[in-house]
Amino acid sequence: MHHEMLVRLSVLLAKMHESHHFRLVVAVLGVLLAHTAEVWVFAGAYFFMHHADTWGLLTGNFDGSFLDCIYFSFSTFTTVGYGDIEPIGELRFLTGIEGLTGLVLITWSASFLFVKMQRYWTGTETH
Repeated sequence: MHHEMLVRLSVLLAKMHESHHFRLVVAVLGVLLAHTAEVWVFAGAYFFMHHADTWGLLTGNFDGSFLDCIYFSFSTFTTVGYGDIEPIGELRFLTGIEGLTGLVLITWSASFLFVKMQRYWTGTETH
């Protein structure tokens, strides 16, 4: 999912004729959109696992809603981990996977944006 978004962003940015700064804004917004979609995928998994009988559950400041799953997913993906919602049972393993995934994808996004900034910040086109 992340790879596809970065590839599509690269193609879009190369075709754009707008200012270099606008291209960077599009790149940042595209990366944020990709991360949001990825967080929602994990949130869906938390929601279904929490409401199943055998995968564990989320406890604490959690009412079982999908919005709470999105909030928990964002804090896990970004490795903020506020601690107000706690995973119990097998569901804990997904939180570890999401934290590691978030770390890798955020780092990948930072590298992608750095390369785009090198290309567009000074207004020179290098390939």
